[in-house]
Amino acid sequence: MARWEFKLPDIGEGITEGEIASWHIKPGDIVKHDQPMVEIMTDKATVTITSPKAGVVVETHGAAGTVVQVHGVLVVFDIDANASASSTPIRQAHADHANGEHATPSVPEAEMPKAQMLNDSPGHSSRGLAAGYFNDKPLATPATRKLARDRNIDLRTVPPTGPQGRVTQTDVETFTNFLQNTSDVKTISPVSTAAPAHIEERVSFAGIRRKIAKKMAQSVHTAAHFTFVDECDVAALKALRDRLRPHAQRHGVKLTFLPFIAKAALAALKKYPILNSTLDETTSEIVYRKYYNLGIATSTDAGLVVPVVKNADRLGLLDIAREIDRLASDAKAGKSKVDDLAGSTFTITSLGAEGGLLATPILNFPEVGILGVHQIKQKPVVRQGQIVIGDVMLLSLSFDHRIVDGHVGAAFAHEVIFYLQDPDCLLL
Repeated sequence: MARWEFKLPDIGEGITEGEIASWHIKPGDIVKHDQPMVEIMTDKATVTITSPKAGVVVETHGAAGTVVQVHGVLVVFDIDANASASSTPIRQAHADHANGEHATPSVPEAEMPKAQMLNDSPGHSSRGLAAGYFNDKPLATPATRKLARDRNIDLRTVPPTGPQGRVTQTDVETFTNFLQNTSDVKTISPVSTAAPAHIEERVSFAGIRRKIAKKMAQSVHTAAHFTFVDECDVAALKALRDRLRPHAQRHGVKLTFLPFIAKAALAALKKYPILNSTLDETTSEIVYRKYYNLGIATSTDAGLVVPVVKNADRLGLLDIAREIDRLASDAKAGKSKVDDLAGSTFTITSLGAEGGLLATPILNFPEVGILGVHQIKQKPVVRQGQIVIGDVMLLSLSFDHRIVDGHVGAAFAHEVIFYLQDPDCLLL
């Protein structure tokens, strides 16, 4: 047997370690070239690592949640093994499935898993089912996993039809209908008069949630946070957006308030460059960054991520809108690239319609400022000595008090508000 060790490659961006999110292979599996093997989560993104060679898996190192150092051994292969001779029928079927082939294993019907019986269910194609596929580490998008959780479906029992054995939302829907329409899986629970026991569910604190926790704890325990809150009358901004909407739609852009807020923040950052800086504690130097990369906090099924609009100061309003939409779509679909999540110099976080009254944003460390945007509400405002109903948005800005003085933070906030209250000035 010729053993070959596959080690965690250098993913770049100065990353020195990664956390195993999930395995797509197990010892004994026949792996084809470029077949997905493992998902690795870093501080920046989750990446799927594929096999650079074909062979038989001898060992996998580390379970889900294990942190692996760059150049640490992940998988050991037997690269001289004859796949067709050394594999059992079920393993060969597993390998064929990953490459679009669907051989049927010789398994007695009485021993077939229930998922395989779906071959005979109406409306279910044979693709992906003939192999009697059960996967301990199912491959699926965050949206599919959420749908399965909502339907109380275990993804390990759902036969996949997607490429490379991926479970799709359609698979979950079909499997749900099968369970609902199959009489032998319907049971009537007896009525119990006993007091209910305490029910608990334990979920591994791993993956992106652990990364977020680590990052937030580092920020809170390192930076000296202070928050400045003020309100902004955005009636003129709403009117400008309404005027520009038809033009944006002709260019295929859905125009929200966020690109205007990004433009206002960029103008304020250029006037107060300390807000675009960072503290290098190893050299005791404040680093003034001459580039402007805006992080846009985005909520996903996996947690909060911050994709980055690179060189935002060089982009026009519609270009910023396009880039924000692209980055948010990729993040929610779990398709963000490592480069899309790295290098931000200032962050904007918006809760939109759920913005509430105010909040205290936590700095996206090592940045020294973050802008929190809240819901627009109708409130009484004074215009030219008259009380009228205005469209008011609250802004919460947090700063690192080690670098940013209070009056500088307040001046920066007022500069942002100036541009949002008189957005025509952004055109200058």
